[in-house]
Amino acid sequence: MEALPKGLEVEEKSPESKDLLPSQTASSLCISSRSESVWTATPRSNWEIYRKPIVIMSVGGAILLFGVVITCLAYTLKLGDMSLKVLKMVGPAFLSLGLMMLVCGLVWVPIIKKKQRQRQKSVFFQNLKSFFLNR
Repeated sequence: MEALPKGLEVEEKSPESKDLLPSQTASSLCISSRSESVWTATPRSNWEIYRKPIVIMSVGGAILLFGVVITCLAYTLKLGDMSLKVLKMVGPAFLSLGLMMLVCGLVWVPIIKKKQRQRQKSVFFQNLKSFFLNR
């Protein structure tokens, strides 16, 4: 067989090959994904699970109360014409925004509970499946 000239040898790495990303396997894709994997069995505390809904409900409640206070002030105080118009517009806006955030947080809690139950069932059925397949 003929020997290839030095310039045509495959061992040298081209600059294009350095720019290519290494191929990602399914396990590395699962690790880098933002969704929680069923395969990870790390127990999480209730604060880690319900942190976001609690924060949303707290902020929503605070904005709702601020809207109630602003709206009450707009209708009880004798203020100038311009400031009265501003308070009558801003108060209900904060009121509705706070109510919307509060309701979103309240609805989020049962969704998380249902998701936790489904995850527990899924882990149970995977364990059951692996038990019967490994026999």
